Amino acid sequence: MCGYIEVDGERQQPVMQFPEREIANQFTSKMFKRYYPAFGQDPNKTIDIVIEENGELKQVAATWWFDCSDSFEGLQVGTRTTFNARNLDSLYWQDALHYNRAIVLATGIGESKVVGKTKHQYYMQSDEVFVLGALYRKFSEGRYSCAVITRDAHPKMEPYHDKAFPGFLPNNDEFLKLWLSKSVHQHQQIDKVLNLATLYPTLKVQRVKTYKDKVPYQSFNPVILTSDLIDN
Repeated sequence: MCGYIEVDGERQQPVMQFPEREIANQFTSKMFKRYYPAFGQDPNKTIDIVIEENGELKQVAATWWFDCSDSFEGLQVGTRTTFNARNLDSLYWQDALHYNRAIVLATGIGESKVVGKTKHQYYMQSDEVFVLGALYRKFSEGRYSCAVITRDAHPKMEPYHDKAFPGFLPNNDEFLKLWLSKSVHQHQQIDKVLNLATLYPTLKVQRVKTYKDKVPYQSFNPVILTSDLIDN
């Protein structure tokens, strides 16, 4: 599960340092932002996603809950829990997977795990911007909804969340243009990334009382999850 995401633009590295990351540099918020799924059926709980529309990349605010519908009052959030998209073989996700892929730019995420009878929450932060895959739907009057992709559990993440793994994507323009392209419905590079869960960023893990305040538990020593790219 991926149920908390934040982005801190101050952590974005200059594009001249990473010329292959121009997309991330262009669309990373210059402000600090935090996002939560639309629990309580609140369509105003949005997350910024980057999509391709009319041949150009653009950033839009999407309700973080895929199961939505149009109404005269605005976007209505459904009851099906769809802030994450995991079983991508399901027909429910197939259309969006082929035609409506998006990305989320972030510097931190929140994961949790039940230990005994207690829910432990873990805040995971990177020293640079990383990319998460997402799927979206478009509605009338420029409204959108989305789900963040998750994959099968990753060994490094299992001590902190053992049921799923955030759908990290390579942070390079060549792959992201392929991922976002409306004309590319399926590609072996996309399949490879989706089928091989990879930790692209290096993350510092801290157990916290809440994601918002990030008050740490002194009994928990921070852990560094090293990028798989470094290990390889």
